Amino acid sequence: MTFEEIMKWLKANGSKEIAEGMKRYAIETKAKVYGHKVGSLRALAKKVGKDHALALKLFATDCYEAQILAPMVDDPKLVTKAQMNKWASEFDNWATCDTACFVLFDKAEHAWDRARVWAISKKEFVKRSAFALMASLTIHDKKAEDARYLDFLPLIEAGACDERNFVKKSVNWALRSIGKRSLELNAAALEVALRLKARSDSPSRWVGSDAARELASPSIQQRLQRKQAKVAAPKKRATKR
Repeated sequence: MTFEEIMKWLKANGSKEIAEGMKRYAIETKAKVYGHKVGSLRALAKKVGKDHALALKLFATDCYEAQILAPMVDDPKLVTKAQMNKWASEFDNWATCDTACFVLFDKAEHAWDRARVWAISKKEFVKRSAFALMASLTIHDKKAEDARYLDFLPLIEAGACDERNFVKKSVNWALRSIGKRSLELNAAALEVALRLKARSDSPSRWVGSDAARELASPSIQQRLQRKQAKVAAPKKRATKR
């Protein structure tokens, strides 16, 4: 599909009811909204395929759905640092931000670097992008060593006092995600959570309390123990031989 065909399809198949329902999910944007479910956009992205030039063109529109579709059709191998900075600076809602981080940015060459740089930004959705990106990396970068995630924890601890709701929630998301990756990371993340829980400011206490509750839960501890045992099992058998 061409850019023109996509925009025509978005306009023709939108739903006013879906567009109005976005407010229930705290999605507010200055862009034009036609009203499409994310599932429909994913299906459209599969039909379109990967097209970097098209992705840039879609994101440059004033259409919310086109901006959500853009990272779905982009090629992470072609994503530059400049593009990541530009898009992040133009995010005005959590859905566009998180979609870009979760389906595109975390697979790009500059993902780890941008997460560190954006974490100290004063702009709300640039800062959210940093922690959404950290959380996304824990899921999709299967080969990353624990030490790389440990380096994120000081940034998380520093960012937890941000009173802005969309930032605060992304900091919490990053901390919980890191703490669910391995037993070592769980112990380190839990230490951070408990320190935050003991702070005097409300945002830090909320982030720390919520993260500590999940990370210390029996279900998470048991899952991580099983995961570690599974990884260690082949090494045991090799030793016996």
